[in-house]
Amino acid sequence: MDNKQKNLIWFGILGLLTLAGLGAWLYQMANGLIVTGMRNIVSWGLYITAFMFFVGLSAGGLIVSSSATVFNIAPFKKVSLPAVLLSVVCVIMAALFIVVDLGKPQRMFNLLLHSQFKSPLMWDVIVITAYLLISVLYLYFMTRPNPDQRKIRIMSRIALPVAIGVHSVTAWIFGLQIARVAWHSALMAPLFVASALDSGLALLLIVLLALNRSGKYKVEDQLFSSLAGLLAVFVAVDAFFIGCEVLTFIYPGEEKVMNAVSLLFTGSLAPFFWGEILLGLFLPFLILVFAKNRAKKSSILLASVLIVVGVFFKRVWLLFSSFVFPLVPGQLGVTLGEFKEGVDSIVIPNIWATAGSYSPTMIEGLIFLGIISSGILLFRLLFQGLISAQSPKALVRENITNRSNTSQVLGGK
Repeated sequence: MDNKQKNLIWFGILGLLTLAGLGAWLYQMANGLIVTGMRNIVSWGLYITAFMFFVGLSAGGLIVSSSATVFNIAPFKKVSLPAVLLSVVCVIMAALFIVVDLGKPQRMFNLLLHSQFKSPLMWDVIVITAYLLISVLYLYFMTRPNPDQRKIRIMSRIALPVAIGVHSVTAWIFGLQIARVAWHSALMAPLFVASALDSGLALLLIVLLALNRSGKYKVEDQLFSSLAGLLAVFVAVDAFFIGCEVLTFIYPGEEKVMNAVSLLFTGSLAPFFWGEILLGLFLPFLILVFAKNRAKKSSILLASVLIVVGVFFKRVWLLFSSFVFPLVPGQLGVTLGEFKEGVDSIVIPNIWATAGSYSPTMIEGLIFLGIISSGILLFRLLFQGLISAQSPKALVRENITNRSNTSQVLGGK
């Protein structure tokens, strides 16, 4: 089977998953959010988890790309194009998860008609919109037949703080809620940025390895090794922030906080918490800290996949650790908002609960897979179009510039 046939098969699978997700979304709009696993106590679920996850993936890729220009790291400029494109696609996917979480897309107009600028939710809408526009402009200037380096430098200087800000504002949606003890922390924004750096760079490495193997975008082995070393540093920083956060939680021994901590250590969220510690931090760092492993593409790929999975687990335990216990406990608890109507009479089951629970339904799963599949297709089509549009002269000029900058850096040592 040649590459063309393989590509057609992959396009077919991704296309079917996208259509299945679209169909599930239409079904959800017709029947309401009752078809999801979200209820009164746990009112956010897989969609908001994915939103946090993809905002982080997007910000991490753009930070790496813009830093290469801002700090004149010549070798890293080679991956600027796929990094920025990946950032654009990921933030589009993040926005789509917000749309499906609203239940009805026309509710987006409420953001314009009834804007509350004191709310971090509104801050996030503003900064994500600005972030997407800046990312698209950055990508536009990079892919011109005769790119203007001055404009690219200006955009990179704007993109770097905006990329850091977009995930910080997303973190403040959670960190500024004093009523939810597992979220209320000044470290929430640094935690989000740290995990964005390692997960975004890990996803970028996965994409680069796939493109390099297919022959569509060649990357030097030394660059893979350098990026893997940087990834090990990001993982260590992320682990440090998580350690600080957990220690701050458990040392005072406050009852409400310890209830949330028990969920992470031994409760329902323990598989995700310890999974993130093991898969997202310990094992990847153990792989990447050794130079011989950073020289192997298979080791880099394994560590990168583990980090992406681990950071997704982190988003899960971070979101639900503050949703399990209701904010306003009562004698009976909080109503789940459910009832059953029998043949002769109305049968009301146990609709009261003192703790929440959540598991995604098949509808949520199909929408989740559909959005991811559409994102992969979008990246693939845009990347192929942008690479084809770049003239050979522009590519040659970029390679000459990179070699010249590298020689200057080496000569200055």
